[in-house]
Amino acid sequence: MLPTDYLASHVLAFVLLAGLLGLVIGSFLNVVIHRLPKMMARDWRQQAQEILELKEESQPEPTYNLILPHSHCPHCNAEIKAWQNIPVLSYLFLRGRCGNCKARISPRYPLVELLTAALSMVVAWQFGFGWAAGAMLLLTWGLIVLSLIDADTQLLPDDIVLPLLWLGLIVNSVGLFTDLNTALWGAVAGYLALWTVYWVFKLITGKEGMGYGDFKLLAMLGAWGGWQILPLTILLSSLVGAVLGIIILKSRGDSNATPLPFGPYLAIAGWIALIWGDTITGTYLKFAGF
Repeated sequence: MLPTDYLASHVLAFVLLAGLLGLVIGSFLNVVIHRLPKMMARDWRQQAQEILELKEESQPEPTYNLILPHSHCPHCNAEIKAWQNIPVLSYLFLRGRCGNCKARISPRYPLVELLTAALSMVVAWQFGFGWAAGAMLLLTWGLIVLSLIDADTQLLPDDIVLPLLWLGLIVNSVGLFTDLNTALWGAVAGYLALWTVYWVFKLITGKEGMGYGDFKLLAMLGAWGGWQILPLTILLSSLVGAVLGIIILKSRGDSNATPLPFGPYLAIAGWIALIWGDTITGTYLKFAGF
């Protein structure tokens, strides 16, 4: 029996494999979340220097990308050895501290790895072994990165959003989640929905209520699930955003005017709508008596 046949016929084995893969991918996602915003800032600075015709620095900046330099401790700059970079296990073995200087390591790193593993297992269980699960895993990992980068910097990088938007249209060209026509209009409707809200809010208040990255993110979700998932996505993200937003502002002691990223709520709501949207809608209609 081929390994693919075994995974297709043994759901639990596929779920466990997805969990292990999620731990490894989660470790890499930590790198992307930390480095991509800095890479973007470098690129913007270089573009600004070229546009303004400013003199470049005499010493070129060292290589900085998703591979180089190798991971190191931010406190003592010691390079992290391979055995110190095993997802979750290394953190537990080192008791959450650097193996060299004993400085505390943020628990966010293992939490991202565990989150990626857990969501990957949910996807594997829900879709089973096949192309749909593979595509949904890629989307899930992308949404994790986008959510945490937006939470940290209030940025939703085009380098991730746009390729995922195109990927959604491509996988639906073969009807993986919906048909291409529905996916195309899902992308259009997703962008225009928040674009309209943005301009209505700006005309009334003179302020910007959200960023253009949010428009693109909802367009991307529409490209994956079609226009049908958009109402549920917008409703869930608004409800969750309102509740959690108030909790976050109160816990920080910030004013209600403090800007908060909307991308994580869109990502969470869109992921839920893609996986359980039909079930949620059907349950609501049944409860409402339709």
